[in-house]
Amino acid sequence: MLFEVWAPDAGRVALQWAGDRAAEPAVPLARDTGRDGWWRAETPARDGDRYAFRLDGGPPLPDPRAARLPEGPSGPGAVVEHDRFGWRHPSPGRPLPGAVLYELHIGTFTPEGTFDAAAAQLRHLADLGITHVSLMPVCPFPGTHGWGYDGIAPWAVHEPYGGPDGLKRFVDAAHGHGLGVVLDVVHNHLGPAGNHLPAFGPYFTDTHHTPWGAAVNLDAPGSDEVRGYLLGSALSWLRDYRIDGLRLDAVHALHDNSARHFLAELSEAVDALADRLRRPLFLIAESDLNDPRGIAPRAAGGQGLHAQWNDDFHHALHTALTGESQGYYADFARAPLAALAKTLTGGYFHDGTHSSFRGRAHGAPLDLHVTPAYRLLAYSQTHDQIGNRALGDRLAAALSPGLLACAAAVVLCSPFTPMLFMGEEWGARTPWQYFTDHTDPELAEAVRAGRRREFASHDRGEQGPFQGVEESGAGVADDWPDPQDPATRDRCVLDRSALSAAPHAALWEWHRTLIALRHEQPALTDPDPAATHVAFDERARWLLLDRGPLRIAVNLAEDATAAIAVGPAGRVLAAWPEPQLPGDDGLLRLPPASVVVLGP
Repeated sequence: MLFEVWAPDAGRVALQWAGDRAAEPAVPLARDTGRDGWWRAETPARDGDRYAFRLDGGPPLPDPRAARLPEGPSGPGAVVEHDRFGWRHPSPGRPLPGAVLYELHIGTFTPEGTFDAAAAQLRHLADLGITHVSLMPVCPFPGTHGWGYDGIAPWAVHEPYGGPDGLKRFVDAAHGHGLGVVLDVVHNHLGPAGNHLPAFGPYFTDTHHTPWGAAVNLDAPGSDEVRGYLLGSALSWLRDYRIDGLRLDAVHALHDNSARHFLAELSEAVDALADRLRRPLFLIAESDLNDPRGIAPRAAGGQGLHAQWNDDFHHALHTALTGESQGYYADFARAPLAALAKTLTGGYFHDGTHSSFRGRAHGAPLDLHVTPAYRLLAYSQTHDQIGNRALGDRLAAALSPGLLACAAAVVLCSPFTPMLFMGEEWGARTPWQYFTDHTDPELAEAVRAGRRREFASHDRGEQGPFQGVEESGAGVADDWPDPQDPATRDRCVLDRSALSAAPHAALWEWHRTLIALRHEQPALTDPDPAATHVAFDERARWLLLDRGPLRIAVNLAEDATAAIAVGPAGRVLAAWPEPQLPGDDGLLRLPPASVVVLGP
């Protein structure tokens, strides 16, 4: 078996066996004459053998490309022979157009917090009409429980979840249910604990900085190999684990001044792999730049990414539902229904307009005639938008079932690719809070202090009725959760027993009805922006969304009936709580906190 590693500054490199082979002598690696800075050796090995690298006689370090780290981020790697896995189901080959995504976190989707336990719940998602499960990061991180964004090894799989074979079993089970799988990957930084990459080479640079620590080296000396390291990791997920798409975390923090941006190189490599595998593969970016170039074709000077999260849509819908106006919600809260109408018809709210949160103009116009609307993801909740609140409170913690139904209708009938956050489909009230399991006491305390600062800066702003955090005299809320307390993770685990109770069962049926409607009605996935029109009344709090011949009428007022001109009576395709038809005068009299979808 070939073992190789990039260590350009090392004078000598050796393969150190561990585990059952710890007593065997080390194997020296030789310089690779064909690749500068690379070392290699061929030696017998089998699946599961544990090993590490020693540089210049130093301590054993985990292989940067190890696919398995059975003892955690700082322990030895283990050989993984990907061809040994017995796949049962081919990928369903589901492309992004027409998709409905479902974001979930393996560690809290079930009490067990494992791939196998999560796989046992996939029938629920298939019955709901979901097309793709979007996993939060699964690379190794310190401890057992965490969000995953402080991962250490971008080629490996978190062992407490089930390791590489556990992930493959999950993907195989999802494919057996007709579900695609999207994986969240983090290329902009690595976690602070157990990160041994700097010992091997210039993986990081001081030229740029990120909010989470040293920036990954994408454009300084040695960056060619670092780019190849990240590209190889991305392609491995798609090839070796049969993942169907990747969600790229915070691409605005991928600092790259090269003539060809790393994202363009990545998208080209993914498109080429899709051609070879003959199945659709895609990249979804998280970006706060509102820059159309990210999802523009490479031939047109773009980066060629296939889609991106659209936080503008979320912020507009959130302020319309909750009345919040603090922090980045301020610009949207001035006229939330107008902001929502702008995003529904134009994609971005900030398209060169002034952002008071940033103190400058932000974004650029997005031409939906050129960029199909399905390239934007729409959602009312995500792990970020819930978890970055002090108490991790979901919309269901404060909104009526009627308003939750209205939110679902706007998301699932929008021109964009809709995404739900786990438990949203039944109005789960379990919080989603930030939790970590750092073993370093100093790092753990730094995380606690950092989260409190973030909460305070966000929640001290003007508060709407949804925000319910009261501060103590010390300026820190007494009930803000401790990320390091195991109880914080435990309270975030979904409680499926609620599914059989009111109003959760009805909300689940409502989401299933809307998703089925989206799959059945071509108008709801029509990318033509001319087929989408929005009317609204800011004061009366109603919105009318036209998608071709379909009309989605939403009344967000909880104390007044809305009179909405919809024209002649059609037929009711879906309604919460009861079907409503317009009168002979063409007015639809919609009760408070209700929604109806009308067809011709």
